[in-house]
Amino acid sequence: MEGAAKPKLYTCAGSRGLRATWAAEEAGFDLELKMLPFPPRFEWPEYLELNPLGTVPLLVDGESRMTESCAIAHYVALRSDAAQLVVGPQESDFAAYLDFTYHADATLTFPQTVYLRFARFEKGKGLEEAGLAYARWFGARLAKVEQRLEDRDFLCADRFTVADICVGYALYLARRIGLEDHLTPRLVQYVDRLTDRKGFKAAVAREAAAAQAAGLGGAVV
Repeated sequence: MEGAAKPKLYTCAGSRGLRATWAAEEAGFDLELKMLPFPPRFEWPEYLELNPLGTVPLLVDGESRMTESCAIAHYVALRSDAAQLVVGPQESDFAAYLDFTYHADATLTFPQTVYLRFARFEKGKGLEEAGLAYARWFGARLAKVEQRLEDRDFLCADRFTVADICVGYALYLARRIGLEDHLTPRLVQYVDRLTDRKGFKAAVAREAAAAQAAGLGGAVV
C-alpha cells in the first residue's frame, strides 16, 4: 500500500533473526532492519514494550507482530510472492516442508540455545554438563536431516526453500558455537552449498552493515 511503513525486523546480528533476513534477501522483500544490542531485554529495556518476551527476532508489519524466526521466514516468502521458496499444499512434499521448517527451531536450535546458555554464556556456574548434554542431544537430532539428504541436494521439492533456510541456519550456528563436530560430511556439504548462496552472503553483510551503522558490535556468538 502506497505510503505504508515497510515491515521492520528487530534483531541482533547472527541471531535466529538471520533466518528472516536471509529469506528477505532470497525473496527480494523490502525489509527494514532495526539492530539491537545483545541481549536486548537487558541492554535496551524499552524493547519489552514491543515484545514482552524480550527475544529476537520481532517482525512488525502493520498491525501484525511475529516472534518466531521460522514463521517469519515463511511469512516473508509468502508476502513477497516468492513461490519458489514455499512448498504449497498441492505439492507432494508439502508435509515434509512444514515438518522440516518446524523441526529447524523446535528440535535443532532449541538444544543449541540451551548449550550456549549453560556451557558458554553462564560458564562457571556448575551447569556446563547440562549444556554439553544438550549439545549431544542436538547432534543426535541431526539424523533426520542426514537421512533426508541421502539422495537430494535440498530438503523438499527438489529446490531451495524456506525449509533449507531454517535448517541451514541451525547448521551454520553449529559451526559458529563449537558444535561443528556433530556435522557429518553430508551435512557439511549441504551447509556449504547454502552459505555460498548470494542471498545468504547478502543477508550476513546487510546485518553487519546495519549493526555497524547502529554503533553495535559483531554477531552475538
